[in-house]
Amino acid sequence: MFTKWIFPDSWQIIAIAICSVLHQRSAWRLSVIIAGIVFAKGRKTVTSWFRAAGINKRYKAFYYFVGSIGQNTEIIATALFEFMIKLVYKNQSRVLMAIDDSPTPRYGPKVAGAGIHRNPTPTPDGKKFIYGHIWVTLSAIARHKNFGTIGLPLLARMYVKAKDIKAIGLSFKSKTEQAVQLSKWAYNCCRSLGKRLWLVTDGGFTRASFLKPVIRMGAVIVTRLRKDAVLYAELKQPRKRKRGRPRKYGKRIKLNNVVKSSDGWFNVKAFLYGKQEIKDVKVFKALYKSAGCLVQVLVIHEGKDCFRAFMCTDLTASAAQILEAVADRCAIEQNFSDLKEIEGAGQQQVRTLYSNIGAFHLNLWLYSMVEMWAWNKSVKALCNRGNSPWDDANRRPSHADKCSALRR
Repeated sequence: MFTKWIFPDSWQIIAIAICSVLHQRSAWRLSVIIAGIVFAKGRKTVTSWFRAAGINKRYKAFYYFVGSIGQNTEIIATALFEFMIKLVYKNQSRVLMAIDDSPTPRYGPKVAGAGIHRNPTPTPDGKKFIYGHIWVTLSAIARHKNFGTIGLPLLARMYVKAKDIKAIGLSFKSKTEQAVQLSKWAYNCCRSLGKRLWLVTDGGFTRASFLKPVIRMGAVIVTRLRKDAVLYAELKQPRKRKRGRPRKYGKRIKLNNVVKSSDGWFNVKAFLYGKQEIKDVKVFKALYKSAGCLVQVLVIHEGKDCFRAFMCTDLTASAAQILEAVADRCAIEQNFSDLKEIEGAGQQQVRTLYSNIGAFHLNLWLYSMVEMWAWNKSVKALCNRGNSPWDDANRRPSHADKCSALRR
């Protein structure tokens, strides 16, 4: 009934780890579907998965199983993360993760959770809006000794607008609330495994509804600041208290004035985007109103009156650690690109809510499984550019190269 392949032992160990947390009566279906995703050709629909896996009878049970996957995402993601810790983070005391949102286009009527959203990357035809799903995604970020920074997606939440939420019978949650849920899951996993969690986000998540709950958990947040961010100097209470309500904040700090001041600047060397760079920075502590606590602010000087600002909730973090965490956030952007172009996220043509969630997570997990399988492989084993003399022979293997190597 099913097409059988002999997968490498290292791949089978990962597959067994994530299948072991499901009910044994249906867990075997997960390994069959994953094999079908690896060898699927053309448009990556669920039907193409089943066809590649040789599922031609009792296919309805597999369709229902994809929906059940959507209801058990955290259980499977936890098992995958535990395996990831042993392989990637075994010699590290902290785990860096990134949170961001991205749309996947959909087509056709009656797609649960789909709606019209602003397109962050307008297409050549100039369309500013897109019909589809928005996914708030959590990826673990790791540095490979040869391949540089790699993102390993683990878990996601489907964001549905308040006006569309009634159609699927769920309660509305904003993107920041969903990001807090993902952060809580990540923090609990890291704490149980004895690791410290660092979260890096873009400027869209610098809101009190996200920062304050995550800071209370104990996670470290690194994020970009607006140039007009509301910052205050640390308040020192006087010995003799005056009448009236005591002040909460000190003197207002404006980033423009910080940049114009010539005091406190120094050079720092950091490994950014695959190479060593030297940046002119200034670091100071300030009260950030959205965070509700004292944070460390880092300002990068990039020419006349041009600067970028970032914050970190760990007051002991070095400037190099903050810069490298911000630079490593690009890995989740690469995840989104590869998931759509190579894995075909959003092409599965399923309609129900949990089927969409299950199909998207299968793409996430397969991406991470391929990256972990290739973690200890050499460049020669993963790609051969002999037939592509125009290509850069020293370029690191892409995710497509690793998928091709696994199929071989």
